[in-house]
Amino acid sequence: MYLNRLIFSALLAAYPLCAQTADDPFPNPISANGDPILVDFVEFVAIPDSDGEPARLMHLVDEPGTHRLFVNDQRGPLYVISYDGQTVTEYLNVNDPRWEIEVEYSGRERGVQSFTVHPQFGQPGQPGFGKLYTWTDTNNTAPTADFIPQCALLYGRCMTSNINERVSGTRVESQDTHDTVLLEWTARDPTAARYDGDAPRELIRFEQPFGNHNGGQIGFNPLTSAGDQDFGLLYVGIADGGSGGDPLSLSQSLSSAFGKIFRIDPLGSNSVNGEYGIPNDNPFAEDNDPNTLGEVYAYGVRNPQRFAWDPENGNMFLADIGQNIVEEISLVSRGANLGWNIWEGSFGWISRQEVDLAGRRGDPSVTYPVAEYGQLDPLLQPQSAASGVHVYRGDAISQLTDLVLFNDLPSGELFYINADELPDGGQNSIRRILLNDGGEAKTILQVIREKNAEQGRDPATRVDLHLASGPDGQVLLLNKHDGVVRMLVPDYDL
Repeated sequence: MYLNRLIFSALLAAYPLCAQTADDPFPNPISANGDPILVDFVEFVAIPDSDGEPARLMHLVDEPGTHRLFVNDQRGPLYVISYDGQTVTEYLNVNDPRWEIEVEYSGRERGVQSFTVHPQFGQPGQPGFGKLYTWTDTNNTAPTADFIPQCALLYGRCMTSNINERVSGTRVESQDTHDTVLLEWTARDPTAARYDGDAPRELIRFEQPFGNHNGGQIGFNPLTSAGDQDFGLLYVGIADGGSGGDPLSLSQSLSSAFGKIFRIDPLGSNSVNGEYGIPNDNPFAEDNDPNTLGEVYAYGVRNPQRFAWDPENGNMFLADIGQNIVEEISLVSRGANLGWNIWEGSFGWISRQEVDLAGRRGDPSVTYPVAEYGQLDPLLQPQSAASGVHVYRGDAISQLTDLVLFNDLPSGELFYINADELPDGGQNSIRRILLNDGGEAKTILQVIREKNAEQGRDPATRVDLHLASGPDGQVLLLNKHDGVVRMLVPDYDL
């Protein structure tokens, strides 16, 4: 869509087109006005406050069997929304005392990280009937964890960064700040307004060595159907354990569960703890190597926030938060090594403040990003973070057709690349998406701040944005600062 200079004048004033520092691997900033797309939007639904503050919206899932949407607040509540957005009902509170889960939601990074519903949730008589899954941080660390942080061995020594961890053999006696657990809930009547099942069944428990970089997204491949090899298999994003720089070198270790994408059968039982299944076509499931975990589908990730599949060709995209320099959108395939902590994006990782600019994409065995951007870009806030991805193959919003959409977490900037002509890394192909608010182009942060004024709240300084998919590939925008779920809609004036 053509956008004239008048529409962008305010935005250009706010974002000067200046060159970045020589140490930045991306010296050419993302253009504030080069080929941007303007998209209409509506306020789809408002989610109730919790603890007197706006809901910290994390994830939204379409459940076609019961014709409802599910959305979660990071503090514990899970809501159901009618397809028309007219009704909102609390379906389940993960933090209800009767479940004895004790959700740990202090800080920005902890809480109910994600959830999903089994593809057979609304199908009576099927194995997945009534089943939904939550991926949550908990203060209850009494149960024995299935996976503990172990440091990598190098020349017979356990390598650490001397950050208050004590090492005994190969076991790191960490702070055990909290645990992250994958839970299965089974509703008796999935169509009921509220969850009517018993306490959840625990599938996996992780002992977390640090307070940050905990979970990521969990989800089923929506492109599969009963009988397909991938049907009913749950993908689980697991961060590198936290601190900074992966100090325990967990992401590259195939004997560690941290810094991985798991692929499991939640209804199976051939895992070590007997609570879930390990598909035999996972890349390391039948390699006869006792040092590899069969659950691993891909590895070398740092803080995998969101993944999504391309409905056209099945490509799986991942938004992975970088250290302090590079944010990345990558393809994920069976057995892929996405590089962390040897690589940060396309560049060799040296320290929290430095990457090797000379050795770009130098290891052919690594899966490098299709798109990446620098945290120092003038469009962004400090500590930028790639946190959402969506492949739009619909035609209702014509200007978005055949694009990969992704976003930056704190700034809320929406970006796109071409889904059929994927770039070879870098940010030169990245362009912006802006919201059309009565003929004026705005960022989502501007829209939220104006909503805060209506609500009588202090204006938000950041967005904490996530993308979600609704029926028919709708694009929904979630945030943690005004409780509103927004939907991108067609421009009916075209």
